[in-house]
Parts: sequence; structure tokens; C-alpha cells
Amino acid sequence: AALAGLAPYNNDSGQHSGKRCIKGGRASIRRVLYMATWSVIRCHSSFGARYASLRARGKCAKVALVACMRVLLIRLNAMVRDHSSWRAEAV
Repeated sequence: AALAGLAPYNNDSGQHSGKRCIKGGRASIRRVLYMATWSVIRCHSSFGARYASLRARGKCAKVALVACMRVLLIRLNAMVRDHSSWRAEAV
């Protein structure tokens, strides 16, 4: 996630606890994942339900989308590792 720039980094100092944000990584990978994630959210019910659940819990749209981007990236990395193809439902 850090390589793609999707890892959350804290903004803390002493008693101050700021919002977490993503930064760094490879912007080109992040751009591709952004568009791919919107497509996956619209086409696959499991990702759509995950996104809707996050939105229902009060997360803003970008935060929910980045969470789905991280899940998609983890799933794609596992597919490469296992030499497997896309399955509708993850195990």
C-alpha cells in the first residue's frame, strides 16, 4: 500500500492527533487504481456493498474509495502471488 501511496500516515505531535492522510508512493499506480476501483464498485456487488457500508457509517466518499482501493490492491497482489485469475467472491 505504501508503494502505491495508499498507506495512511498520521499527523500527530504531542497531544495533537490530526487526520490520517495518504501520501507518497507512485502517483501513476494510484491514478490507475482510482479509476479501476470505481469500475469494480459499480460492477461487483462485494465491493459495492463495502463502499456503501463505509458511506453509511459516515465516511466521506474519498475515504471510502481509498479503503476500497487498498482492498483491490491487496486482492490483485494476492492474485499475482498465487498465479490465479479474478474470482467473483474472494475466499
